[in-house]
Amino acid sequence: MEIFEKASREMSHGSPDYFTGTVRIDPVHSAPEPARLRAVVVTFEPSARTAWHTHPLGQTLHVLSGLGLAQSWGGPIREIRPGDTVWFAPGEKHWHGAAPGQEMTHIAMQEAQDGSAVTWLEQVSDDQYPAQPG
Repeated sequence: MEIFEKASREMSHGSPDYFTGTVRIDPVHSAPEPARLRAVVVTFEPSARTAWHTHPLGQTLHVLSGLGLAQSWGGPIREIRPGDTVWFAPGEKHWHGAAPGQEMTHIAMQEAQDGSAVTWLEQVSDDQYPAQPG
């Protein structure tokens, strides 16, 4: 058994290459080989969001607080709320983040394949992101 104390994990801010707006990322765990799990707690300030991206083995989000938005390529924008769990299938192009005027925090869990857990794509444009929630 290993215990990873909170003080051993550093919070970071989401890179503007992969996020729009202010995003705080608190690592939960990156499991050592042969395990593949990566998990982080991500807090999005109002209107902050990820760029479009995919995960080779899929991604699970579990919303902890606030009001969020999520969308798969070609699909509708969906609201996500505390207690909701969202599954994106392997290779499914998507984005997620906070709704306008709302902060949102979720746990993001994904597995790495050949050392990579995510492929980042283009930013979500202002035309793709709604000006109002819902």
